[in-house]
Amino acid sequence: MTLHEVDSRRTHRSSRVARAAVAACATAALAATLTAPAFAAARPAVPAAAHHGRGALLAVTPVAELDKAAVSGLLTRAGIGDGTVRHGVRAWRLTYRTVDTAGRPTTATGLLTLPTGGERRLDLVADAHGTMVHRDYAPSVTEGSGKLFSYLHGSAGRAVAAPDYLGLGKGPGTHPYMDTRSAVTASLDMLSAARTAAQRLHRPLTGDVYATGFSQGGQVTMALGRELSEGHSRGFRLRALAPVAGPYDLVGQEVPALYDGRVNDTSALFYVSYFLVAQNRLHPIYSHPSEAFRAPYDQRIEALFDGEHREEDVIAQLPKTVKELLTPAFYERMRHPDGALLTALKSQDGTCDWKPKVPVRLYASAGDTDVPIGNAHSCAADLAAHGVRAPVLDQGDVDHFGSFRSGGPKAVRWFDRLAR
Repeated sequence: MTLHEVDSRRTHRSSRVARAAVAACATAALAATLTAPAFAAARPAVPAAAHHGRGALLAVTPVAELDKAAVSGLLTRAGIGDGTVRHGVRAWRLTYRTVDTAGRPTTATGLLTLPTGGERRLDLVADAHGTMVHRDYAPSVTEGSGKLFSYLHGSAGRAVAAPDYLGLGKGPGTHPYMDTRSAVTASLDMLSAARTAAQRLHRPLTGDVYATGFSQGGQVTMALGRELSEGHSRGFRLRALAPVAGPYDLVGQEVPALYDGRVNDTSALFYVSYFLVAQNRLHPIYSHPSEAFRAPYDQRIEALFDGEHREEDVIAQLPKTVKELLTPAFYERMRHPDGALLTALKSQDGTCDWKPKVPVRLYASAGDTDVPIGNAHSCAADLAAHGVRAPVLDQGDVDHFGSFRSGGPKAVRWFDRLAR
């Protein structure tokens, strides 16, 4: 599920170090191509008394500008093909109004990426990111791999709206990890903010939306597609769904995979701890950390997921396996979830249980030991029950991030064909 998993064929701990190399390449590329005068000229004024409802744009902050060669280099160094790169890109952080998990007004941020050439009026890609624990990994803040997806699609000639989600980027509070509902509201409101910002930047949107997302974002993509299709479009027209390696079936696939070896130990440890801590803030899964976590981890684990710790720092302060982390009773409860734990898991499932009226492609890989390909087959089965054929496009014996390395450019080409 995590965007920052780079190569699972290395040891899983060293892969966290390897991903820093990808981020370093991105940082260097951004620094080399940043043009401050262009940024200053591009900043649109946002009236203080602008809209007050959900999706209202509050601020636009320029964050990056890359020419075509820089985008190609960035993608190539990350192991992603650059065959779809046609333009350079400019990117802005948007701050906008949305609601929190309880429906109360709050703010969130996200990244708007526009191609530097191509058509004046642009189709929009809704891009949902994968698991990230530190708020600065979010697309609108990071100078690393968190922008790769936006640049891939933006350089092909479309606008890209990539929400940071609640509690990440420059948004307040902690991130409600794997809370699909709030991820969808933040995504939907980001589309509205992106439309306003694009208009002010003199690149108006056509209203057509191509939805994609990686890992956690694959699940969010399917849920956002349902919202756009069922009366919450706000003037947008969903054209296609192309999620990559999404955890669509926690109860039937992802949790069982933690116990049967399909998910590697390091990733299992990270996902389980993050999920339980974040979800316990929304559901009464445990009344005290010691009910779920063994000592001494029960004393430190909640503080690790405050949005200020990096993934490698979290992993360094936990044991090697889920079994060593959880109490014996809670380890068995995870295997056979019930009560609030089952409610929390089921609340994130069912994102494929509807009937899209647009084409769907599910990208995944047989070699993925973070989000096993069985999740994609479950999604395809749910869609088939509604009469929708959604092919599972197996990217082969590649790791989790490899699913995107291979599937991401294919999704771009598919969107190209659909747009003709």
